[in-house]
Order: sequence, then structure tokens, then C-alpha cells
Amino acid sequence: MDFSESLNKRSADRRSEMGQALLPLDQERFEYPDAGYPPPGIYPNPPVYLDQQFGAPVGPYVNGSYPGGFQVVTVQPTVVTSTPLLNPLPDYMCYSVFTTLCCCLPLGVAALVYSLTTRDANAFGHRPIAEKNSRMARTLNHINLGIGLSFILLIFILSIALVTLAV
Repeated sequence: MDFSESLNKRSADRRSEMGQALLPLDQERFEYPDAGYPPPGIYPNPPVYLDQQFGAPVGPYVNGSYPGGFQVVTVQPTVVTSTPLLNPLPDYMCYSVFTTLCCCLPLGVAALVYSLTTRDANAFGHRPIAEKNSRMARTLNHINLGIGLSFILLIFILSIALVTLAV
């Protein structure tokens, strides 16, 4: 006798002493042999066909028609792709790197940031954002190159003036 049976027996004894009616769970249980399983041989086993390519069981049903009146619908997963621009706008990345390293550093970094955002907008297909950022990167690169060339020209003129004054 296991613990649950002894507990049920004790609660049944207590209820019967108090004059209460026994609950269906407290009454003696009738044990069925092979409870829960049908006796062998009553139900025929359905034929099992194996798919030659994958080895998966395939039923005798054709094209999704199953007994019971329901229809099986196979759904393909959706694939979300970004649509890049067919004619991407120039991002001036090389120009930005050159002006960052050779000219004015702060304006070069700003031009580099706009070049990167232009590249991202081109990748995601946002043409207005790509146009705005491309134009800004080009403008900043032109200003940066102008500042760098004028600074180099100023240094060249000052070095020539110092050489001529020293002689």
C-alpha cells in the first residue's frame, strides 16, 4: 500500500466516523487490467509508407486531403530584404578620409560621419536622406580641402619670406 492509498483510507475512515458520505475517490477502486490501452488486435495498424528521399513517413493521403474535412495549408516564411538604391549616390568616403588625414581634422571627421550615413542610407534605400548626407559630405570635404590648401599656401609664402629676409 503506497502513501496516497493510506491517506485516502484514513480520510475515508475519518468521514465515516463523523457520519459524512464517502466521496467517489474515497471508495474502493476497481483496478482495470491494462487500463488506458486498448486490447491488442482490435484496431488495425494503418499502412506506413516511407518517403524514399528523406525517410519520413508518408500517409496514404494525396495532396493535403486528410480525413476529417480539414485542409492543410503550407506557408512559406516571409523574407524581408532591404531594397538598396539602384543608382546609389556617391558617399565620398575616400575624399573624406583624405581630407581628415591631410587637411583639417575636425571638419574631416564631420565629413567622414556624413559619408558613413550616406552609405547607410544607400544600403536601406532612403534616397532623400542619402541625397542630403551626400551633399553635406561633399560640401564639408570641399571646405576642408580649401582650408588645407590655403594653410599649405600660407606656410609656403611665409617660408619664402623668411628665406628672403635671412639673405
